[in-house]
Amino acid sequence: MKKRFVRTFALGLSFLALTLATGAAPPSSISPAVKKPTITVYKDPGCGCCKSWIEHLIKHGYRVDAKDTPDMTAIKRTLGVPDGLAACHTAIVNGYLIEGHVPAADIARLLKEKPKVAGLAVPGMPMGSPGMEGPRTQRYQVLSFDKAGKTKVFASY
Repeated sequence: MKKRFVRTFALGLSFLALTLATGAAPPSSISPAVKKPTITVYKDPGCGCCKSWIEHLIKHGYRVDAKDTPDMTAIKRTLGVPDGLAACHTAIVNGYLIEGHVPAADIARLLKEKPKVAGLAVPGMPMGSPGMEGPRTQRYQVLSFDKAGKTKVFASY
């Protein structure tokens, strides 16, 4: 009985040592997953490209709170989207506005760099942008904008 207890105790200590050795310090090449923020998306209930853009965001690790809104003009006006930048859907993430088919990588860059802007926009609905995939692609720009509507090119595709 005493031998069995010693063997079980030794096995338990070995397991504990192994657990502590492997779990205490992960290799430096592995970084812990950073939890991405939730993006609130206002969209027309019948719009298919909005659903595709939401799928793009989810695929890139964002959580999405989609809000079907038949009066998108009122939402854009209330949130302060400049008229010349209007697109299909409007989103908010960490206090920034995201207008249209902005790639998830540009949203990640915005959140990392935290520039003093109101948000990002891809005006219109350019073919080839996230959510607008198809046989044709167009060149397009992601614009940053301030509250006065002044824009700067943030990225080009």
